[in-house]
Amino acid sequence: MNKVHDISSVIHKFDISAYEGETVGDITFRRLRTDIVHGRLKPGEKLKLDKLKTKYSASVSTLREILCRLAVEDLVTAEGQRGFEVAPVSRSGLQDIAELRILLETYALRRSIAEGDLDWEGNVVSAHHKLASVERDLIGGSEEQVALWVQQDWGFHHATISGCHAPALMQTHSSVFDRFIRYHMLVLSFRGKPASDEHAKMRDLVVTRKTDAAIELLTKHIRSGVAHILDSGQIQG
Repeated sequence: MNKVHDISSVIHKFDISAYEGETVGDITFRRLRTDIVHGRLKPGEKLKLDKLKTKYSASVSTLREILCRLAVEDLVTAEGQRGFEVAPVSRSGLQDIAELRILLETYALRRSIAEGDLDWEGNVVSAHHKLASVERDLIGGSEEQVALWVQQDWGFHHATISGCHAPALMQTHSSVFDRFIRYHMLVLSFRGKPASDEHAKMRDLVVTRKTDAAIELLTKHIRSGVAHILDSGQIQG
């Protein structure tokens, strides 16, 4: 039987609880990274080590190492002797990261449709069920659930490509996806029924192995999301 990529990463991606065997550095890295992705630390905000030391209960050396790791992911920028700050956002930056997401996700989706087994199909259907429940509430006017929608949106898209049997690809995609959804978290706006309908159609195309149609829809879906964020007028530059 084919082994589906570890779905536990979906559970832990937005969780800042401690897990067995984790170090203080591991926990702090996830907390700080989550605060940036979720927009609690704003683009351009100075990341002063003394302040972070108090907030995250970690040593300056640990924080400096974490910030260097986040700089590699382009979530933090290093300003030479001036220290670190949260990476800026821009319209061109969003479009660039969206095209990288399309490149990685369409490739992984094509492989998953070709190689995924029955368990993979079940994960796709289950993840969509959770996403659709949140989307129904949002369409009904419950806008406070946009953050939860972002989490379930990740879970669904991750499930669709989890049959590709390529851990390095999945890890890279996860990092790129986070940089993409940071824009969603800054805007906190749901595209509505068109996005929900696309997700349902994507589920059907994926589990029925209609590869070309699924790739075409996914590409359109991501670019429509970009247009929605840019149309909000909240992303400058």
